Amino acid sequence: MIGILGGMGTQAGLDFCNKLAVLNRGKTDQQYPLFILYNKSNIPGRPESIDIQPSKFLSKLHKKDNKKKYTIVLRSLLKGCKLLEKNKCKFIVIPCNTAHYWYDDLQKKINIPIVNMPKEVFKVTKKQCKNDTKIGLLATEGTLKTGVYNRFFEKKYQLVSPNNKIQKNNVNKAIRFVKMGNIKAAEKSIKPAIDYLIKNKCKKIILGCTELPIAIFAFKSFNKVKSSKIFFDPNLILANSSMKKYQAK
Repeated sequence: MIGILGGMGTQAGLDFCNKLAVLNRGKTDQQYPLFILYNKSNIPGRPESIDIQPSKFLSKLHKKDNKKKYTIVLRSLLKGCKLLEKNKCKFIVIPCNTAHYWYDDLQKKINIPIVNMPKEVFKVTKKQCKNDTKIGLLATEGTLKTGVYNRFFEKKYQLVSPNNKIQKNNVNKAIRFVKMGNIKAAEKSIKPAIDYLIKNKCKKIILGCTELPIAIFAFKSFNKVKSSKIFFDPNLILANSSMKKYQAK
């Protein structure tokens, strides 16, 4: 059984579940994967719990506060993973990119595997892109700051993100709009960020926040998502990886 720790945000978790289902479309009920979705929407905000200022300028008090915020989120994530582990899940997926900042500490405390979303995206990238290719990354400021993608990509690829103005005025707003349920506004808001990365000669663009595939693909068919020549959808990639792992058990 697949354990899904969702709620970050809720629509992103449901989008992941939908992709799991659509990947098996046309089969009988009994052929769909068994999974538990724990929509743990009370996990404190991940980007807000990450310091995005250069650490050398922080006071000791500020650093202590940041560590406290980190620990609070870790405990909440751990509670969710423990529940899934207790309910006989064989492995866990977390359809939230920023939450992978806590991945290493989480995995140390959980006895079943947690599939690493950025690592799965990297595996797909290696199959499709040559070394030193420019890869665009659209994500929360927390994901960019903590380098959850850089740790896999930086030795082989050039990761490119929008400038600060576009990040704040377009990417951040698009993510907020999806969380609010205003998908049309999100779709309109993210476009300048996509144009920026294409103009900067990025061959692929990672939709490194699980709200962003919703913003871009909500009004398009699933085939458009699967056949996209420019976008990497981490939720779809994670769903594919989950099915392979599930079927191998």
